[in-house]
Amino acid sequence: MRFLMMQKPTDTAPDQKLFAEMAAFVEELTAAGVLLATGGLEPGGVLMSSLGDEITVTDGPFAEAKEAAAGFALIEVGSREEAIELARRFRKIVGDGESTIQQVFG
Repeated sequence: MRFLMMQKPTDTAPDQKLFAEMAAFVEELTAAGVLLATGGLEPGGVLMSSLGDEITVTDGPFAEAKEAAAGFALIEVGSREEAIELARRFRKIVGDGESTIQQVFG
């Protein structure tokens, strides 16, 4: 089962200890074959909307930037519970904030 874990931005700047802990976590998950992809997301982006035949493209940043994802990890595990456990471990490393987990279909 594949899951997309997304991290919302925080006001806290990461320090060297956090970078080291995250690097070790990423290395562990990669070696185990669990981590398929990971990365940070540039704030802003592009919003695309459609109504009938009309497609509107709006460049960010957007007022709701605090609600947007700041980073992601695509993982492959045996169950939803395993995905939640990995997200718990991630949250313990990065501290206060919010993450979402969604199963990927297809």
